[in-house]
Amino acid sequence: MPQSRNRLAAAALTVAGILFLLYPALRPWADESTAAGALHAMSSPWWVATHLFAMAGFILVPLALLRVSSVAAVIMWIGAGLTLPYYGAEDFALNTLATKISGGQQLDLLDLSDSIRYHPAAVATFLIGLLLLGVGAVWAAVAVWRSGSLPRYSALAFGAGFALFIPQFYTGEALRIAHGGLMLIGCVWLAAALWGAATDPRTPADWRTPAETVGAQS
Repeated sequence: MPQSRNRLAAAALTVAGILFLLYPALRPWADESTAAGALHAMSSPWWVATHLFAMAGFILVPLALLRVSSVAAVIMWIGAGLTLPYYGAEDFALNTLATKISGGQQLDLLDLSDSIRYHPAAVATFLIGLLLLGVGAVWAAVAVWRSGSLPRYSALAFGAGFALFIPQFYTGEALRIAHGGLMLIGCVWLAAALWGAATDPRTPADWRTPAETVGAQS
């Protein structure tokens, strides 16, 4: 049973990593500080699809972390829960507004998009959620490092990717895509470690997660 759960966790992390790369790589890029650029990006079907990729990734990662650290999984679940409402508004609300404007309705897209994006409650929950996701990922990396059950370096890129999630929003297209690549590497590297633990004949049947091991040592 633990081995099959490790494989499922590895699969979930791999899919999440791919989705986190596709999010910036396929996102429609334009100068969203201009009406034309915002309309071009936000009215695209790829705007909806790529933001959904990110949301699915945020859901999959905590599920996978149950095999790494239950504490990290809970922290990241709370973080994802706080982050997803903002992503939903960014995805569906802005796309709906842009689609209506492209259809000829008279709306001020820039004013409306700023009102949605910078609503105080929305921004606060979004930032807290992303901070918790970063804390959870770093917690998982520390648990892996201390456990001795998985390769010590296998979660470093994973932790770094989530820790840099907020700063990458203030960079350009190339660096945001590079960050997506870091997320892919981090998720797949940790997935490979979990898969290896599932297939290693030396792994005992009652193999404990790193969180349980750390807890037993403290």
